[in-house]
Amino acid sequence: MTDCTSMRTRTAGSPPVRTLLVDDEPLALASLQLGLEGHSEVEIIGQAGDGRRAVQLIRSLQPDLIFLDVQMPDMDGFAVLRELDDIEPPEVVFVTAFDQHALKAFDVHALDYLLKPFDDERFDECVMRAVSHVRSRQQGELRHSLQALLRQIAPETEYGGHGSGRFAERITVRGQEGLSFIAARDIDWLESTGNYVCVHSAGGRYLIRSTLRGFLERLDPRRFVRIHRSTAVNVYRIRAVQPWASGDYMAILQDGNKLKVSRNYKDDLLRPFS
Repeated sequence: MTDCTSMRTRTAGSPPVRTLLVDDEPLALASLQLGLEGHSEVEIIGQAGDGRRAVQLIRSLQPDLIFLDVQMPDMDGFAVLRELDDIEPPEVVFVTAFDQHALKAFDVHALDYLLKPFDDERFDECVMRAVSHVRSRQQGELRHSLQALLRQIAPETEYGGHGSGRFAERITVRGQEGLSFIAARDIDWLESTGNYVCVHSAGGRYLIRSTLRGFLERLDPRRFVRIHRSTAVNVYRIRAVQPWASGDYMAILQDGNKLKVSRNYKDDLLRPFS
């Protein structure tokens, strides 16, 4: 039996598909390894010659893909998967000399099924399909991870509620170069425009789909105060507040911008300074 964790490396491109080979026949393992040498997008991270060792390696190495023999002593390929029902399973390609296992293989959601002996064309087709599935899965996981990260460090596109209860220190904006982050303290003022909030900062202006009220719920109220039904300001950006007509006021920002302060909101504005 063959049982090892030899490694191959990849020097360029996207992350390799980390692959484990499981078969009780040394010649079958050698054949799989030889066939994968022509696929630079695949990295063989380990080999196992029996089911129990396969379970150990899958748990410890967490491969993206497994080429798994069906018939092995003490634990067949299906039993291996049953032992892993408590973890997120990798993609699986079953390999066997007996075609009666094919239907059962797909019943357990195997990605593909290789019937020994297989030719190079069939093997290459299987590998390309497996790589494509793993890549799609990785992209989906990365997308969810990014969304989770953004929920932790910044309000989402729809600013609905307090979420974790912490005030956002940064917000996320979309630009030509993708997602960017702006520190909340660097925001000068906010302006409601239709279904969007226009964020004014020294770095420019950014539109974010949200209501002004929803946006403000995620920001520190000691810093951001509403001064008009469609405007809020970072009080640390105010240089002066001057009386204006009809009981209104005018807030003059450090950059010279002037914002109208409605008399209905002037108490909210002056409270942080009292």
